[in-house]
Formats: sequence, C-alpha cells, structure tokens
Amino acid sequence: MLKLIIFDCDGVMFDSKFANREYYNQLLAHFNRPPMGQAELDYVHIHNVMDSVRHIFRHYPDQDLKEVTAYRMALDYTPFLVHMKMEPDLIEFLQHTGTRYKLAISTNRTNTMLPILQMFQLEDYFEKVMTAENARRPKPAADALLEILDYFDYRTDEAIYIGDSIIDREHTNNCGMRLIGFRNPALAAEYHVTSFMEILTLPPFLEPA
Repeated sequence: MLKLIIFDCDGVMFDSKFANREYYNQLLAHFNRPPMGQAELDYVHIHNVMDSVRHIFRHYPDQDLKEVTAYRMALDYTPFLVHMKMEPDLIEFLQHTGTRYKLAISTNRTNTMLPILQMFQLEDYFEKVMTAENARRPKPAADALLEILDYFDYRTDEAIYIGDSIIDREHTNNCGMRLIGFRNPALAAEYHVTSFMEILTLPPFLEPA
C-alpha cells in the first residue's frame, strides 16, 4: 500500500528553467565568462550545483573553481526566486494527499531549497527534505531516497517518486522505487502524467486506505 510520496523540485513542483538560466549566467558573468548555451542550460537543469559549476566552467581551465564556489555560497538566491513558476495545481494536490500520505522531497538543489519552500509557503507540507547538501551522495545515487525511507520506516514499495528526468529514473532505479514521469512521456517510468491532480487517478492512488 502506498504511504509516501517523494517529490523532485525542478521541472516538477516548479518550472525553474528560467531561474536556473539567470542564476548560472550570473556566476559566469561575475567571472567575465559568456552565458550558457542551450545544451549547458539543459545540463544544469537536472544536475546538482557542484557538477553544474564544473560543467559550465570546463572550458576555462584558468578559472579557480574554489573562487566560483565561494562566490556562489555568498550569492543571495532571493532575486532569482521571482523566476520560479509553481505548478498551478501543486497546492491542491498537496492538500488532497497530505492527510493520507507522508510527503517528502529529494532534490539536487542545495541551500536554495529552503528559501523556495519559505517563499511559496510550502514548508509545512513536507516532513522530510533531502538535498544535494544533506544527502551523503546527490542524485542519481539513492542515498536521499533511502534516508527518507529510513526516517519514516517504510519499505521501497510503500513509496513513489515524482520526477521528470533521466537523473530521476536512475535515482529511483538505484533503490527499486516506482517513478511517476512528470510531463516527460519519453522518460522510462511506471506512470506518466501532465499535471499533479492527474496523479490521483493512477492505480497506486486508488488503493483503499
């Protein structure tokens, strides 16, 4: 029986591609580097910030990545939050599911996840939030999912993950968890949806409590 729903952030709870573009281009601009191309934007959208920084600065071997990290850690993420677009039916879905299931997050965001939850008043919905900062290893390793399962004392088959990328598929495969593919019909997933409320019609959500 399903007991736990785990959410990805970017591309699922939020359309954050524009925010990611502005954020990483700010890092590049600060060090007098040109903005990202489309392929780089696609990369940073699904990878953790450490891998993303290495990726977008890979053509600049003269750049000290420790300086980039120091600037990134000091950079206020608040101005970029205005570019985050929350899914229109997310709140409705959280209200419907929050009384029946435990809700958690596993994301490759780091110190930006809490400000996002606070700004959009989502903190109270999620009992456990795992990021690339507090997980032993970031996605696609299964560490965050395993820690969430351990926290609630649930089995893998009692949980389901909502994601949108190949990183999410690898994340769930690494511990044998079911995946709901969000707005990505090409993704190998047990289920596919285009909105949150559609999830309520999937077989695991129709099982009796």
